[in-house]
Amino acid sequence: MTNDQKVAALLIGGLIFRIIIAILLYPGFDEAYYFLYTLNLDLSYFDHPPLVALMTGFGCWLTGEVSQFTIRLGALILHTGSLFLLYLTGTRLFSPSAGIFALAIASLVPIFQIGFGVLTLPDSPLIFFWTASLYCTSREFFPNKQEKYQPSYRLAILGLLVGLACLSKYHGFILGLGLVGFCLTRSRYRSALYSPWTLFGLGLFCLTISPILIWNSQHEWVSFRFQSRRGIPSGGYNFLDLFVTFLSGIGYLFPTLGLPLWWVSLKRFFRNILAKLPRSKFKRTGSGERGIVTGSDREIFILWVSLPLILGFTWLGGYKQILPTWATPGFWGATLLLGQAATAWKIAHPRWVRRWLWGTGITLSSLLLFALLHVTTGTLQKPSQYALFGGFVPPEDDPSIQIFDIQQLRQGFATSPVLLSALQNSSFVFTNRYYLAGQIGMALAPLAPTPMTTFDRDLRGFAFWSKPDEWIGKDALYITNNLFVQDQKFLDRYNLYFQSIEKIGTVPIKRGGATIDTFHIYQAKNLLKPYPRPYGNK
Repeated sequence: MTNDQKVAALLIGGLIFRIIIAILLYPGFDEAYYFLYTLNLDLSYFDHPPLVALMTGFGCWLTGEVSQFTIRLGALILHTGSLFLLYLTGTRLFSPSAGIFALAIASLVPIFQIGFGVLTLPDSPLIFFWTASLYCTSREFFPNKQEKYQPSYRLAILGLLVGLACLSKYHGFILGLGLVGFCLTRSRYRSALYSPWTLFGLGLFCLTISPILIWNSQHEWVSFRFQSRRGIPSGGYNFLDLFVTFLSGIGYLFPTLGLPLWWVSLKRFFRNILAKLPRSKFKRTGSGERGIVTGSDREIFILWVSLPLILGFTWLGGYKQILPTWATPGFWGATLLLGQAATAWKIAHPRWVRRWLWGTGITLSSLLLFALLHVTTGTLQKPSQYALFGGFVPPEDDPSIQIFDIQQLRQGFATSPVLLSALQNSSFVFTNRYYLAGQIGMALAPLAPTPMTTFDRDLRGFAFWSKPDEWIGKDALYITNNLFVQDQKFLDRYNLYFQSIEKIGTVPIKRGGATIDTFHIYQAKNLLKPYPRPYGNK
């Protein structure tokens, strides 16, 4: 099999596997919430920059349908492009074999497959433009011919690409700082920092991120303040939490891939940092003169854009809980180093490398498909008509029921004249948690253009998608599920804001023939006063 055939097989096979998951897996909290971005298009958002809205809306606008597959269509396409760019980058930096290994490893890592390649999250466009930036940098700094470095027009393109990464997720700023750090510490490339092309690229960068700056300037820089607070250490340091964060990261990467990624990254880090004048057996020339590109230059480049995220967010885990996707762009870049290492391992132990990758692939595919079956059919649920050995976990103890079939909620409204009429005649719909609002809003969007919001202390983007007094004197629907319906405090709170609240119906959610949750619908009459907003648009 030729290299081109191997690359095509990995890209097409991975895409088919991810399409299957995208079609069957019910939408998660964040995905459904980002769908609401598409109904409230803006220059930027409270939680994230705007590209996630365009990516999420792409499939819906293209097909006219709102489903778990259509909101993920953009992520499926972008991730295929990211994988191909990763292969090209590994090939240019090291060798075609290293590029193919990096592609294979990135295609297997579960958090890459699902978090970047299936779910519609800000990480999908981030990784695409992150990888495009790596490829552009490899073309700029590591040409095929060994000669004195001369800054070129690619620095301007790089400014645009880093800006688009920032427009995807604020991690893009860390990518930009990593590139600057690499140039500062490698004398060969310092001239790039004061090149006219860099000045032009800086202008393109500022122009690209201007939607974020404009939106934040109009809203008291609330998004920057919100995200910075999430990254500021709080309380004392706990080394046990650090260890748990480290182990959790390996789990999300999968141990047979996570441990090698850590090992290779740290080994390359110490090898290149401890040497005052880093040299490498991968040098393309034996002269050793300053200005000649060595293998260590390539490794240090990858380390500068990867380790700040890997080490920084892992260390932050000792202060506070971090999300698994925060550090993963760093591991994505580190797959290039692991691909390079795997090339050498293959020469010494070809059978071991083949078993490592094939064994990991088969195990991961089996585990992911089994988990998918449980989420969609309840194979471990008790009771379920598809349960194995009668089932093991009752629905009330199964956190996977929080991901549910929104089509059932949509159908429940569509087939009930009372609920459908109430929806169409209400000025807005609200719920008690912002993440529930995403799933409810996604389910109801095709039935009526009724605005969706949440009445809670944590309003997120909903604080900016309506005016505080916009619905004074209007009627609404209040929708919640079994998790909150027994808590009287919500109804007691909302009774202070409406003239009356009356229950008008329920919609059961089933899995495997058994009811796993129920949505409860209330008619709320005459909003008396605005619901308080802790930030923004007061």
